[in-house]
Amino acid sequence: MFAQTMQEWGGADDLWVFAYGSLIWRPEFEFLECRHARVFGWHRALKMWSHINRGTPECPGLVFGMFSGGSCRGMAFRIARQHVPEMMPRLWQREMATDSYDPKWLDCQTDDGPVKALAFTLSKSSPRCTGTLSEEDYRRIFAQSCGIYGTTLDYAESTYTALKNRGIQDRALERLLRLSASRSGAGQDVRGQQRLNTERSAA
Repeated sequence: MFAQTMQEWGGADDLWVFAYGSLIWRPEFEFLECRHARVFGWHRALKMWSHINRGTPECPGLVFGMFSGGSCRGMAFRIARQHVPEMMPRLWQREMATDSYDPKWLDCQTDDGPVKALAFTLSKSSPRCTGTLSEEDYRRIFAQSCGIYGTTLDYAESTYTALKNRGIQDRALERLLRLSASRSGAGQDVRGQQRLNTERSAA
C-alpha cells in the first residue's frame, strides 16, 4: 500500500495530508502550510479499538477513525515535495503500523481552494471498528483504558481542545466527553495505570 500511495502521489507536486485526530495537535513533520479543510462523505468518530497506544488487549482503548458518511472538518497540511521521501516512511510507520487504516486521496475544501489530500480512513467492516458503543461503554473506557501513550480520555480531550482552538466544533465529541465529567476518582486511577505502563515500557 505504501508503494501504491507514493505512486498515486506522483512526486510532481507538494503532498497534502488531511488531519482529523492526533495529527492536528502532534503532526511530527515539517509543513509549508496548514489550512482549515472539510471533507464530504466522511466523518470523524471515536470508534477504533486501540490495544497498545491508548489501551491494552485486556482493557482496549479508543482512537479516532474516519468513516464513510457525513462530513469532517480538520486541517490540511502541505509538505514540500522534496521532503516527502524522508517524511512519508515515518508518517506511514505511525499511522499504518498495524495496517488498520485505508489510505485514500480525498478532495478537501479549503478557503483557498480545493486540494487532494492523503487521509487515513477506516472501513466499518474492519475488525478495529467498534460498531455501536453505549454511553456506559464510553464511561468505562474513559475511566479505565490506558496504553503506552496515555489514556483514551486524554487523547480525546487533546483532540477536542485542538479542534476548539482552531475554531472547529465537534458536537459529537463534546457529547462524549460530557460522559466523563463526573468520573470523580477515575482519572486518578487511570493515570496511576498510565504511570505503571510507562514504567513497564522503560524496564
